[in-house]
Amino acid sequence: MRILAVVLSGLLILIQYPLWLGKGGWLRVWELDRQLVQQRAANGRLSARNEALAAEVADLREGMRAVEERARYDLGMVRPGEIFVQINETPTRMPAVTGEIRTAATRLD
Repeated sequence: MRILAVVLSGLLILIQYPLWLGKGGWLRVWELDRQLVQQRAANGRLSARNEALAAEVADLREGMRAVEERARYDLGMVRPGEIFVQINETPTRMPAVTGEIRTAATRLD
């Protein structure tokens, strides 16, 4: 009777091995579930970034205001008749009189 109990216990352990440690076991399922949660979070961030880029592209295609804004800030362009003033931050030492403040004026009269 004792041998039968040991044999049945051994068989029960052999049956449980694939369930816990096998290729499709619970440990593998838990790991894949954790990876799935991480991937969904990454996909959400990338989806939000893609939506922002798509909105920017649509704005650039449709409106001139976005093109004008990009030209002003990225390229430093000004309209005719406007005055562009650039003030540099003051350094820690006393600045020289020339070269620290730059102005440019464009007028069409």
